Amino acid sequence: MQRINVVGISGSGKSTFSKHLASILNATYIEMDCLFWGPDWTKPSDEIFFDKVEKKLTATQSWVLDGNYSRTADLKWKYADTVIWLDYPIWLTTTRVTKRAIQRAWSQEELWPGTGNTESFKNMVTKDGIIWWSISRYHVRKKQYEQAFSSDDDLGVEFIRLRSPKEADQFIKDCIYSAKG
Repeated sequence: MQRINVVGISGSGKSTFSKHLASILNATYIEMDCLFWGPDWTKPSDEIFFDKVEKKLTATQSWVLDGNYSRTADLKWKYADTVIWLDYPIWLTTTRVTKRAIQRAWSQEELWPGTGNTESFKNMVTKDGIIWWSISRYHVRKKQYEQAFSSDDDLGVEFIRLRSPKEADQFIKDCIYSAKG
């Protein structure tokens, strides 16, 4: 495991898991949202976004990439050797994403350096807000990853599906043990 893409619906804990794993493996942590979102919630063209992703993935030998952006799967998985799917129940991801959105709206923390982007109470519950997006995309995303993980395509990528925080914690413990061994 040198080049890992951690995927899962919003609220699954991708960022926390990815940062921890990157630290254990002494790998570079890359957050796709940071590559995607510009100031005032501006979105780049796919050409610009894909170029940013590819430059990050080729800049170092060992990385943990945190994020979905399904349209980038071919690009990400061309470089990845492992894809880890945090496949948690919808009740858990919805609870987590709601709690996180409220905390962020309250604190007004900048989400990605230099963007000025923050959560707002008003936007978090709209059709375009993170809570509704997470709920409405849950089953779509699950189906996409189930298909990818069961595909006969030989992408040269190891797929790992973790179905609970307990499994994820055990995976991290096993990585720590392997790193020390």
